Amino acid sequence: MDSTSIITQVNKEDEALEVSNSYTHEKLPSTVTKKPRNRNIFSSFFCCFGAQSTAGTPCIAVTHTNHNHNANTISDENDAKLCKYLLPPIRHQDMGKKCVVIDLDETLVHSSFKPVSGADFIVPVEIDGTVHQVYVLKRPHVDEFLKKMGELFECVLFTASLAKYADPVADLLDKYGTFKARLFRESCVFHRGNYVKDLSKLGRDLKHCLIIDNSPASYSFHPENAVPVVSWFDDPKDIELLNLIPFFEALRDTDDVCAYLRTVHHTNNYRHPSIDQS
Repeated sequence: MDSTSIITQVNKEDEALEVSNSYTHEKLPSTVTKKPRNRNIFSSFFCCFGAQSTAGTPCIAVTHTNHNHNANTISDENDAKLCKYLLPPIRHQDMGKKCVVIDLDETLVHSSFKPVSGADFIVPVEIDGTVHQVYVLKRPHVDEFLKKMGELFECVLFTASLAKYADPVADLLDKYGTFKARLFRESCVFHRGNYVKDLSKLGRDLKHCLIIDNSPASYSFHPENAVPVVSWFDDPKDIELLNLIPFFEALRDTDDVCAYLRTVHHTNNYRHPSIDQS
């Protein structure tokens, strides 16, 4: 297996995403999608994708966190509810909170198999019997962002990368226990060459569900629920996550996130006006 197939990410040289006020169901350009480099090498990892994106949700393994923030795996054998939804029932302490799906690569971190100076984490990943080192950079202000998001919402990590890479990265990144569940590539729908995160399969009211992602292809089934972010690679002065905190604080008490986001999409006002954009 090619080591690059473990992580699903956009390429810096191909990055063309702009946060705009136009979100449609039109076909998305390949330059802003997180596509596999070679589809054939993934066959052993696809246990749940059919030819059509409308196929029923299969029983799959879901990782969630307990009160000590340690990851536990719920298998399809001991929780029949997973046959219908990707997420377990809402926990008592999260009742009344909106569900926010948060992407990993180029949204919260940037990872590389090439050595990176000043990497925040170095994660060993075994591929075909060989251990490779993955160098992970944290996006500026990610700790503050995740801490606040965990206080306000039921947060779910949803990545198109494989669990063997993303799960240990999340263990290191999520020091506040923000993520109540983690979903990986097998939970995506493979649709027209892209891994799509189908929010309707989560088991949450879509009026109270959002997705934060740098790739429009990831939320192409539910663009009205999306808060797009600019892809991050290595800019130490980036303030994207910091700017989004007051936006989410204001959104927390809305009755319908889709209606709220339609207004925001129209005005392109994701960023708090008091924060310097320079």
